[in-house]
Amino acid sequence: MSNEANTQSSSGDAPTIEFAPSIGVADSQLPSEESPALRCGPVKFVTGSGQDWTCEIDAVLRRRLRLALWVLGLGFAVFLPVHYYFGEIATRTGGFLFLGHGSLTLVLVGCAVWLTLARQSPSFTTLRLVEVAAFGLTGVFFGFLSWNSMEKQCLEIGQVRFEGGFWLILIYTYALFIPNSFWRSAIVIGSIALVPIVLLYVGWLFHPELARAMTTEHTVVIPLVFVVAGITALLGVDTIHHLHRQSFEANRLGQYYLKQLLGRGGMGEVYLAEHKLLKRPCVIKLIRPDKAGDPRLIARFEREVRTMARLSHWNTVEIFDYGISAEGVFYYVMEYLPGLDLGQVVAQFGRQHPARIIYILRQVCDALREAHSLGFIHRDIKPANIFLAHRGGVSDVVKVLDFGLVKPISHRGESLDLTLDGAVTGSPLYMSPEQVLGEDNLDARTDIYSLGAVAYYLLTGRPPFSGEKPIKVMLAHVYETVTPPEKVVPDLPPDFCQVVLRCLEKDPDRRFANVDELDHALLSCADADGWDREKAAAWWRRHLPSDAQPKLEVSQVSAPV
Repeated sequence: MSNEANTQSSSGDAPTIEFAPSIGVADSQLPSEESPALRCGPVKFVTGSGQDWTCEIDAVLRRRLRLALWVLGLGFAVFLPVHYYFGEIATRTGGFLFLGHGSLTLVLVGCAVWLTLARQSPSFTTLRLVEVAAFGLTGVFFGFLSWNSMEKQCLEIGQVRFEGGFWLILIYTYALFIPNSFWRSAIVIGSIALVPIVLLYVGWLFHPELARAMTTEHTVVIPLVFVVAGITALLGVDTIHHLHRQSFEANRLGQYYLKQLLGRGGMGEVYLAEHKLLKRPCVIKLIRPDKAGDPRLIARFEREVRTMARLSHWNTVEIFDYGISAEGVFYYVMEYLPGLDLGQVVAQFGRQHPARIIYILRQVCDALREAHSLGFIHRDIKPANIFLAHRGGVSDVVKVLDFGLVKPISHRGESLDLTLDGAVTGSPLYMSPEQVLGEDNLDARTDIYSLGAVAYYLLTGRPPFSGEKPIKVMLAHVYETVTPPEKVVPDLPPDFCQVVLRCLEKDPDRRFANVDELDHALLSCADADGWDREKAAAWWRRHLPSDAQPKLEVSQVSAPV
């Protein structure tokens, strides 16, 4: 997602930003062992058809790869002094092999230490690259060692005794420790088993001295041993994988299938899912494992879900469940919303009719009324966080999303504010002037300003202010006068335009005092009764004849940029 404000204007979205001093969050504000999320029993997530690995696979791979690296690294370290005393390192070849032995030992042990001490888990791709590098370099070293041993024996005793023990150790170490699919294991294990076979046949075909010293054992028996070893190792990988899946299936009672990735951001991922027993579609939001070590993000995540769970209005997205998975992944489960957010609606179909906008805004007012009455302001009202869903056979049902920047209006009750004084939070295209200035006495009128900016975008197809940099857009909200919407698009209803402009007043005292006043003003507009359920259903049939694909804005999982 781009940080450039003007690149977002086409979709009506803007990156959610959070500028704050680099000060730690108070301990009392962070999740503790008594936190509801931490008290929840562990759950597991399983993928639907077509996928073999679950969201836990990177943690499993890291743990097992770390063990494999320690086994290989310590094994090489134990034999390093033996190589020093018996490896004839004074010779050029012997010195080269000893140097390779020492270097490979440092690489393996270094990677093992890194995976052991790293506070944040490396990405799945990084772990796979480390895996390939570790076993690949080990295989290359064993190849040089085997070839040198064959030549040395041939010259000294006129015989070839192929040392295949370390090759078998490498094959079975990979099979036992590294979680893998059948075909990927076949490629890796097959490659490892093929190297000693190739060495034997290269020596037999192209090295006359080795060819004379070789017997049927070298050309038939030993290759067959490695073929059998590779096949048994591969079958072992498949058996371990199958047992793991059986265990996973046996422990997933009351859990969720992860069926499709809907969005990914800096903070986590959003999946279309299904509850195993209820067969109910839902959406699961996860914090990435590499972000789970940040206590401030975890606290903000928990604050978001606990706030949303307290909101019961049907125009606010509903929360079903939340907690920590058995793999330490923070998650919450929300209702599945087929439809489009307002940014997607304008991006695909252009600016909207005033009557429909009023119909939408009044539902947003209903959702915000409950939040404001409980002492919360949203602080991130934008098109991407207002979703037009199909619910119960009704179209244009508004759902307000993403309470990740919610803040108490006052200090009544439990404080959920994890943003420090002086912090600037919100989306630049729709941020109120007082948010830009970092004021700490925000109230419901800041949401009214943002909602006015959304209305302006829906009317004109562009946000009130735009610019090349987010900071320019933010300053425009404070100092520049907004162009009236009727001057951007002719023939707009003047009464509705006046409502929008009042929402966009710089001075909060000149805006509507609360969403009740705004809702009353919207109801008084001439177009207030120009849209209803029947027109909404007709609009969706005309523009999207088939059911709208499930979409969820990535901003729901994005960390501040």
